[in-house]
Amino acid sequence: MTEQTPHSATAAMTAAPGGRDPQETRALVDAELAPELTAGALVTDADVIGSYSQDEAIFCPGEGAVALVRATTIEDVQTTMRFASRHGVPVVPQGARTGISGGANAVPGCLLLSVEKMAEVLEVNTAERTVTVQPGIINQHLKDHLKPYGLSYPPDPGSVGISSIGGNVATNAGGLCCVKYGVTKDYVRQLKVVLADGSLATLGPRTAKGVAGLDLRGLFIGSEGTLGVVVEVTLRLVPQLADPLTAAATFPDEAAAASVVAEFMASGAQPSMLEMLDGATLVMLNDYGDFGLDADAGAMLLVQSDGSGDAATAQREVAAFSDIAEAGGALDVAASDDAADSEALVATRRLAHQAYEKYANEHGGGQLMDDVCLPRAQMAAFFDRLATLRAETGVVVAVVAHAGDGNLHPAVFFDVADDDQASRAHAVFDDLMQLGLDLGGTITGEHGVGYLKRQWLARELDPVTQQMHWAVKNALDPQGILNPGKMFAELQAAGG
Repeated sequence: MTEQTPHSATAAMTAAPGGRDPQETRALVDAELAPELTAGALVTDADVIGSYSQDEAIFCPGEGAVALVRATTIEDVQTTMRFASRHGVPVVPQGARTGISGGANAVPGCLLLSVEKMAEVLEVNTAERTVTVQPGIINQHLKDHLKPYGLSYPPDPGSVGISSIGGNVATNAGGLCCVKYGVTKDYVRQLKVVLADGSLATLGPRTAKGVAGLDLRGLFIGSEGTLGVVVEVTLRLVPQLADPLTAAATFPDEAAAASVVAEFMASGAQPSMLEMLDGATLVMLNDYGDFGLDADAGAMLLVQSDGSGDAATAQREVAAFSDIAEAGGALDVAASDDAADSEALVATRRLAHQAYEKYANEHGGGQLMDDVCLPRAQMAAFFDRLATLRAETGVVVAVVAHAGDGNLHPAVFFDVADDDQASRAHAVFDDLMQLGLDLGGTITGEHGVGYLKRQWLARELDPVTQQMHWAVKNALDPQGILNPGKMFAELQAAGG
């Protein structure tokens, strides 16, 4: 991806702020910041800093961090931001670093500010059906904590076992069940956020309703650490979800499966899960774990219905899916009410990313993960174009999708040592991003912009909207010290 040169009026916001020599920053850290932090919070060991300097994205820079702060209290976060604001030092907030867009990567001269150690459940309020947590708690750990209370937190990204609630808030994560139960923003009642100057803001009420003032809470959900650092989250909960019924259907190609998704959802169906795996993904999963999936199929749909707690409703919905799938040319359709079978299928679906990593490592190490979200009726057109791209370029592309939401995750594979392969793979990645926009979609449904897609955000947002983004950014972070070089970096070139 080519770099753009920012306009001079905002050039300082693109580069790492300050421009101070790293050794000078390190001396200031040792002299001023270290004594004010909780004992052990400051880390200056180069190897440890290096291990925290990148998320799961590849082809995104992540060098130059001066120190790491592993905060254990809100005061640690405030102290760090006051220091950074005083000296114009860039800060990169981090959670579990499971993102795949480079949003948590280091920038030159920065402090890495990790909240992974702030991982406690602070309160479960059964009367209000809310839970208040620190940002570092892992999504699955929260779900497990809530089970004895008969309550559930529905958002479940594919990385549910390793991603943190703070990170989920930062990217407005969705997941497998969001087709029915929504995404992170639908459950956030209140946020406590440390701003660039170290001040602490409480955004949103804990009550079910509240319209006092602007929805500043919403600005921070999906802001990827560019506006402030989330240090506490109060989430809305629902009663424990019922065990679902599951159906799986295989198809000769992806477009046929996508057409069935569009028809099924247009019928008024409310599945609790509707996932898609293409043929390449099925082959890679079998190679990863010998799961016995139909490697000759072009695509598979995995559907669940919990009937909102009513078994008869769930059975009708699964039966309706089966009918539509068979009429849509399914090779095979099977339904099961066996909980073990259902859990095994969903667990296999969650392993797609690991299967992709195995394939990439065995075929040159290159993988670019896309995250376009489309109107469901346009998914078949997307796959028709993808088939043409595969044939024209010879590039291997595998797709897994939250199909019920139109959220597609194409993974583009290549040999990093082969310049021609790498060039073709990046071109395919760009073609798929543009195709998503051309079909009325967005460049990211849940993975975020980070570094990887910063140029594409400028292409999606119109100039007036870009100006609005900068107005907010400049108001809350006038020095541009929060996560610079990422989400906002290219907006200034087009709209600054």
